[in-house]
Amino acid sequence: MGTERETRSHADRQLCGLVKGLANQIEVHLRVRAATLGLTASQGTALCELTRPMTLRELAERMSCEPSNATFVADRLEEQGYLERHPHPDDRRAKQLVLTPKGTELRERLLELVLQDSPLAPLAPEEQDVLHRLLTRALIR
Repeated sequence: MGTERETRSHADRQLCGLVKGLANQIEVHLRVRAATLGLTASQGTALCELTRPMTLRELAERMSCEPSNATFVADRLEEQGYLERHPHPDDRRAKQLVLTPKGTELRERLLELVLQDSPLAPLAPEEQDVLHRLLTRALIR
């Protein structure tokens, strides 16, 4: 018989594996849905995260990537007419990324596609709420 510490360690590893597996499924799901709209996975992620005007640094944090990667993605989205850079209202050195009407429409279409057959779809709304609360609690440090 294992000790309580070994049992807890095994349970932690299993849980981490499940969370990683779910994250991978969500990433693949987003990649496939973004591709149907002619977007890369990174562009799809950026569009999903652009819930409001934000700086490149904020976008990079939300995308879990380096600012230089977010810059590259933002440049492509800007070239395609999906976003614009506007002066930041509080920091004259910074720019804010703002979706254009075309970008807002594309974001809405992407979000609709992402909801279809989502990896979280098998969970009832109440179960999704519980999972949300538990993951939020686990991530707060």
